[in-house]
Amino acid sequence: MRKVEVSSYDEKWAVLFAEEADKLKLVFENEMVAIHHIGSTAVPGLKAKPIIDIMPVVKDISLVDKYNEEMQNIGYESKGENGISGRRYFQKGGDNRTHHVHVYQVGSTEIERHLAFRDYFLNHPHERKSYGALKEKLAEQFPYDIESYINGKDAFVKEIELKALEWAKENQE
Repeated sequence: MRKVEVSSYDEKWAVLFAEEADKLKLVFENEMVAIHHIGSTAVPGLKAKPIIDIMPVVKDISLVDKYNEEMQNIGYESKGENGISGRRYFQKGGDNRTHHVHVYQVGSTEIERHLAFRDYFLNHPHERKSYGALKEKLAEQFPYDIESYINGKDAFVKEIELKALEWAKENQE
């Protein structure tokens, strides 16, 4: 059973992302058009579960499955779409999870959502602090119940996603 742990921001998370991004670039070769560090570990100052979320963007999502064996060779378990249509999802580390990889095709609205969420927290320290405090409280309340931890964040996350998408739209122009 996995324990839900939330840590203070750690500068090594950026290094871990860069190291893993290099490996993923080798796996996906010419299919990848971009790769992003997403999620809470991508936001300095935000408390997070110490799992690095990575978002490769590819030309054609239907070709990603042919890389499953190569992903397995570098420690990943393929989870297919794992509940989100148009995504390929991989986990590394089993019960001691270290990385999540969320692969999307160019043009997916999920890309914009993930980047807006990350960038919103980079630019809104008060919201960042509130989210970190909520995650810390939920981890203490549900140390061995990841589902309750996730459900406890749900309303806050949905509210921030809406604000973040609106903020991103306003700041693009």
